[in-house]
Amino acid sequence: MSNVRLLCLFGAFHFSIALISAADATALAVRDRYLLLDSRVIERTENAELRLGTVTKHPQNPLFKEDQPWEVRFDNLYANLAFDESAQLYRCWYSPFIVDPSVNETPPAQRATSHYKPHDREMGLCYATSRDGLMWEKPALGLIEFNGSKANNLVARRPHGSGIFRDAQDPDPARRFKLFSRTSESVRKMSVAFSPDGLKWSEPILCPEINVPGDTHNNAFWSPELGKYVGITRLKTDQRLVGRTESPDFIHWTKAVEVLRGDRENQTYAMPVFRHAGVYLGLLAMFNTKTDRTHCELAWSPDTVTWHRILPGKALIPAANQPGAYDWGCVYPAAVPVVLKDGIRLYYGASNGPHTDWRDGFLALATLRPDGFAGYTPTVETRPAIVITQALKANGKALRITADVTPGGWVKASLIDAAGKVLVDGPRLTATTTDGAAADATAVLNQSVRVQLEIQKATVFSFAFAPN
Repeated sequence: MSNVRLLCLFGAFHFSIALISAADATALAVRDRYLLLDSRVIERTENAELRLGTVTKHPQNPLFKEDQPWEVRFDNLYANLAFDESAQLYRCWYSPFIVDPSVNETPPAQRATSHYKPHDREMGLCYATSRDGLMWEKPALGLIEFNGSKANNLVARRPHGSGIFRDAQDPDPARRFKLFSRTSESVRKMSVAFSPDGLKWSEPILCPEINVPGDTHNNAFWSPELGKYVGITRLKTDQRLVGRTESPDFIHWTKAVEVLRGDRENQTYAMPVFRHAGVYLGLLAMFNTKTDRTHCELAWSPDTVTWHRILPGKALIPAANQPGAYDWGCVYPAAVPVVLKDGIRLYYGASNGPHTDWRDGFLALATLRPDGFAGYTPTVETRPAIVITQALKANGKALRITADVTPGGWVKASLIDAAGKVLVDGPRLTATTTDGAAADATAVLNQSVRVQLEIQKATVFSFAFAPN
């Protein structure tokens, strides 16, 4: 039974204000909204469990495939997606192997009786655009030569697992776009590069002090809390590990250290990281060494250093169940999701075969409701879940929540004090409710309060104090 999506406003009814103690006055840092998956927000729960949101794979999948002479093998694709609001354009940078003798030397008819044995490969960096995020074009850019011609969509040759992002806080226009990658298949050291437009890139600057192989989807971003750049890459021991490095200037980096691991059978292959609603989320590609397949899980961190897997073993973006389907073998999440007002677009690299064998590669899309990464729902469905937050500053006149409510279900929110006394009692919102009743809540404006959620046959993902 499909869920009815709910975006509700809770307002105050008439109530008597209880004094809030001085000990309760220290609230969590004010944010524009709070994700319930952030355990720092939660004081206690009853009959409540955290559940991953439901992704929907787009019916037009796959969106594009290996169809150019320089796209010999997408492999993991390592896509980087962004929506350029000024140009109203989706932009995608992706990393296929542009040279792969094993593919060229083995006709498709022979692959059923032989194993894929890569050698002497070269990765490239390609660029594609789309007006709607579904129909993609691979423009002939005239920038990089391949087999004697520049009529291709290549923007660089040789970097492995490039992470690319637009850096709005850097005042230097020549450094507006930044690239974080392994230098090449032969130079197994990390490097960075810069671009004014994401197309014409500087020569790579070696960063050997990071001291990792970096043979994964590397990614980097600016952390406003730390006032530094953070790079996420890979370490290796007896298994693949997520590594972290940081830099004040994107050139001088610390030695990468381990921040997350799985086990020898279920390994942390790659983890694109992004900041969302005051927390850091990781789209974790988990590689199973026995099945030779990958899926995407969810992790979160308060500081980019300490990471928590949400429901280890449970996929946020699962691989398909049907052998031969476009994403049966592997799912590699792109960096980073495209967050729109009506939902979240989770692009990913997909393949129809296992990780270490013959496979065809694609770009694919899964969608998620706003803030719908993970939320609280009743453990036992016959009675409501109770979720009570830590003390928070009520910096708006209404409380807004995002939730999925199934038929017969409801969500009720209250604002309470430290002793549990109800200050604001909201109505039950049911599956047929599209807008909550808004009323004046100015009596607790800028006060320290707790949010109490009662949840029946529903999942609540986030909440915010809204202006009205």
